[in-house]
Amino acid sequence: MASAEQLKALVKSHINRDDRQFYSVAMQVAAHEAKVGHGKLAIELRDLIDAAKAHAASDEQNQKLVPLARPRGELATLLTVTYPKSRLVDMVLDDQVSEQLQRILQEQHMFARIREHGLSPRRKLLLVGPPGTGKTMTASALAGELGIPLFLVRLDALITKFMGETAAKLRQVFDAVAEVRGIYFFDEFDAIGSQRGLANDVGEIRRILNSFLQMIEHDQSNSLIIAATNHPEILDYALFRRFDDVIEYHLPTQAQAADLMRTRLGKFAPKPFPLKAIAQKSEGLSYAEIRRAVDDAIKGAVMRDEDRIKGDALVKALSERHTLSQKIAHNKIASNHAGTTTR
Repeated sequence: MASAEQLKALVKSHINRDDRQFYSVAMQVAAHEAKVGHGKLAIELRDLIDAAKAHAASDEQNQKLVPLARPRGELATLLTVTYPKSRLVDMVLDDQVSEQLQRILQEQHMFARIREHGLSPRRKLLLVGPPGTGKTMTASALAGELGIPLFLVRLDALITKFMGETAAKLRQVFDAVAEVRGIYFFDEFDAIGSQRGLANDVGEIRRILNSFLQMIEHDQSNSLIIAATNHPEILDYALFRRFDDVIEYHLPTQAQAADLMRTRLGKFAPKPFPLKAIAQKSEGLSYAEIRRAVDDAIKGAVMRDEDRIKGDALVKALSERHTLSQKIAHNKIASNHAGTTTR
């Protein structure tokens, strides 16, 4: 147990609102408990202290949110801010992806202890995989879990045709990264991260990539930088070693698709649930396409004033999404072929 002097020091530091002294004395108490063989209690005390430090640091950063919540000037065109309430439990994830994301959250929650040892928690993430597999939702869920804002970097405003202007705008974004803790999300990252030296590469794109490489290399902020791409094969090789983690997303398995549909359907789930039929129709669809199919089926039931959707209605909605997905893929292949021919 804590000594009388330690108890008095804890109370005094609390009254004086001296957090540094409070944490110091609390750590002394934890160390004493470990020394006398109370290992479990010592670990619990350390975890409580780490959580308190992380919460205090988050509060300190949140005090700076006002200027960027309503960004002014050019920064307003570069960043769009939201405050997501999403959670990872709302997502259907592969075991490996779930493990990676939980590890990121754990390191973020315990970043004070990690920093005390001269280390840095994972906070620079590259998400790769087909469209609709959960990359954007992951950025939103991490922001929700950590209670920090999500800043979407608007590449349409960032990239310009004028030499040097994009790099200057990118500098503004990284200044914001350092000033305000949040998740900064670069979607469709291959727009600035494609390999240097590609046949259709231009000098300005190379300069943008070089600027990004330098800025992310030197960034030591408390923010998380997340980049997402559907085309990792065209990213410059130098990018990969700048990220702490590369997380790979895939189309859902039949079991994952069924789990997603049951969760999405809720009280509208058909009875009996046509598992075999929907498993076949969901093959090759992304999570986003499955969610849209389920929503279509629910809307149909609502308009018919039905409490549940019919199994064949869900199968039909999935089939329609499958047909649309195939048409889009076919048109994309045809477009790419035409572009190659003209070049």
